[in-house]
Formats: sequence, C-alpha cells, structure tokens
Amino acid sequence: MTTKLLFPENFIWGAATASYQIEGAWDQDGKGESIWDRFSHSPGKVLNNDSGDVAIDHYHRYREDVALMQELGLQAYRFSIAWPRILPEGRGRINQAGIDFYSRLVDTLLEAKISPFATLYHWDLPQALYEAGGWPVRSTAEAFVEYTDIITGVLGDRIKHWMTHNEPSVVANLGYLNGEHAPGIQGDMTSTLRSAHHLLLSHGWAVPVIRQNSPGCEVGIVINANHTPSASTSVADRQARLEQDAIWVRLYLEALAGRHYPAELTHFISTQGLLPEDTPYIQSGDMEVIATPIDFIGLNSYRRIVIRNTDVPEDQNLPQTLFPSPENDENYTEMGWEVYPEGLLQVLGRLHFEYQIPKIYITENGASYSDAPGDDGRIRDALRVRYLRDHLRVAHKAIEFGIPLAGYFVWSLFDNFEWAFGYSQRFGIVWVDYETQQRILKDSALWYQRVMKANGVD
Repeated sequence: MTTKLLFPENFIWGAATASYQIEGAWDQDGKGESIWDRFSHSPGKVLNNDSGDVAIDHYHRYREDVALMQELGLQAYRFSIAWPRILPEGRGRINQAGIDFYSRLVDTLLEAKISPFATLYHWDLPQALYEAGGWPVRSTAEAFVEYTDIITGVLGDRIKHWMTHNEPSVVANLGYLNGEHAPGIQGDMTSTLRSAHHLLLSHGWAVPVIRQNSPGCEVGIVINANHTPSASTSVADRQARLEQDAIWVRLYLEALAGRHYPAELTHFISTQGLLPEDTPYIQSGDMEVIATPIDFIGLNSYRRIVIRNTDVPEDQNLPQTLFPSPENDENYTEMGWEVYPEGLLQVLGRLHFEYQIPKIYITENGASYSDAPGDDGRIRDALRVRYLRDHLRVAHKAIEFGIPLAGYFVWSLFDNFEWAFGYSQRFGIVWVDYETQQRILKDSALWYQRVMKANGVD
C-alpha cells in the first residue's frame, strides 16, 4: 500500500517562469531594449546564437497559456515583469502598452482563480540604464524604486504576492565576474560587489513602496542557494567553501538579516586594498535599509555543488574526498547538475535555523531533460518525475521539522529560453515546439496535476 504524504491545507502549489525566457515580442508595442536583448544579439554570447526574440511567444499566447495553467490545476503562477516594457529607457517615459499587457495577464489569472506571484526584476535591465552605469552605480537602485512605484501602483490592487529581485547573486556574479550572463563582464570584482550592494539597496527601498501601493500584500526577495559541502576536511577545501558561500549566499542573507557583509569577501579584493565597508558606494544607513523586514524568502534550489580548492593538487588535499562523484549518470541532469534531494532540506533548515526566515516559498526547483514526444505523442520524462517526487518528499520532511515552508513552484512551467544555453535545455513540465509553438503536457505535468489535486505526494 502506498502512503500519501499530505501537505498543509493552505500549502500553495504553483509553477514559475520569467519574462525574457517566455514572452518574445522583444521590440513590440513600445518595449525598450534590455541588456539580454543586446547580449543575445551579440554573436557568440549565447549557445547557437539563440535569443529570446520570440521565445515561446507568451506575449501573444498568454490566454492560451493561462487556460493550460487552469487545466493543470495551478493555484499560483510566478512570473516576472519586464522593466523595459514599462519604462523603455529605465525611468521617465511610461509605456502604457506594457502596463496594459500585465494588467490583462493578471486579470486573466484571477478569472482562472490562479494567484499571481510577481517578480519585479528577473535580469532584463533596460539597456539604457546599463549604459548609464548599470547595477554598479547607485542611480540604478533609485531607478528601480521609480519602476516599482509605477507598476505596483497599477497592479497592487490585484497582486498580493511581490518579489523584488530574482537571484541577485546571479545578476552580480554571472554578469560582472564570469561574464556568462548579460552584460557579460569578466573578472570585475569591484563591479560585482557594487552591483550586489545596489541590488540589495534597491530591494530595501522598494519594500515600503510596494506595501503602500498594495495594502495587505506579502513582500519578499528570491535567493538561490544550493547545498555546497567542501570536498574534504582539508583547510584548503574548507576555505574555498567559505569563500564561495560568502560571495553567493551569505553576502545576501547576512545583509537582509541586518548583519555585516561576510569577512571572507575581503580576500577577493585584498589586491585593491579595499574592504567592502570602506568603499564609498556603501553609505550611512544603507545596511539598515537593506534589512527592512520582509514577509518571506523565495528559495531557488536545484542541486548539490561539492566545493574543492582547485589551486591545491588533489593528492595534497588531504584527507581524501568526502563526496565522490556519483557513478550513476542518472544522478545528473542534462545541465550536468547533480541530483541530490537531501540537499534541499539542508538549505531549508539553514534559512530557518540560522536566519529565522518567517516564511519560505520554494520559488524554483526542477530539472533539465530533453525527452521528446514519442510516436504516440506522449512525453515520458520519467527522470523529471523522479526528481520532482524526491524533492517534494524532502519538502514535506522540512515541514514536519517545523520549517515554515508555505508553497512550491516548479521550474519551469514551459520549456523556454535558458539564458546562455539558449534552447538547448528543457526544464518545462510542458513541452514547447519552438517552430510551431505547440504546447504538450509531459508526463511530469500530468503527475504534478495529480499531486496538486491530492495536496500530497506518494
């Protein structure tokens, strides 16, 4: 007999997307250029020179897509708003057509009894703001508040769950440190740290604006955190783990919790002779603003990443590896990410016990597998079903441990543009034929439909 792990009655089941990854219509109806438009149009930046110009054409097909969400039984839909659709130059002139699109989308969701969860920034900064300095300058944080005030002033009566930023560490680190994402800058630690600070500052400034424009709402921010053990107990590996954790996770969580930026960051910029607190971009009162109380944290978590100090030869990095690579290829997704559901519990526990987060939503969790329709049209993505099932079992265990987990959003609702990987990776529970734009429910979508209906997982 199969035992059903039931979730709390008020647990929220949803799915997530992001504007640049699904909308298309990149230059239509007055939308301004974003840094991802410019980046993907630059040869060699994205695999196969793919772009989000059309993506899955959600801008024109949103009614069809919402009907599909309703068929699946989604209770909530997490989407992001494209800043350059609202303010083509980043601030100043308002594009009413962009506001009207999101207003129609929200109304359609509410008619389908699906709660909208809106992310204000999911990486598509207006290109004009990048040319004026981008996230390394304070004026971009000020512009974000202007944008926030405009869009929440229009939609705040209908949207009651707001997220300021999606994964600010990815914006800073992949945008300015390794160059994998727009704007594609490499090795600029100063701009990385300045961007991180201004992203957090813009969040803190925006929270009271959102609350004023959307009375009774919940406000939060989305961070990405994976389970990242050190490969061994050696000093070198443990130090590497601490440094990675500082730049990817603690920089954000410590500041949001009202603490100082991690001391380990001084190692990264010691050659410049600067400490983060000594640089002029951190002004008096900034840290208090960043620590403005919020209602929840959104957690994006996918995998385990074992941290090894690659500057030290492995045979000198004693004791031997604590976490050998899994021998089974099925323990890796097609992104090359290790499948390790237990790591999700580690991260959820960390948020709760170390940072006393009042409420947590898993805002992204999913896996990339390219299973295509068979001769009968069915998409048998059994590895994705296993991935989701095992992670939901762990999520249930977290709730049993008293962790305030309030909802789960699968990533992603649709196959879509996967940033630097273009269209080579498919995370969706809904298959999309990029030539015809046909949508097909995968086995994982039908499985998730049953989970949501039962409010539980086997």
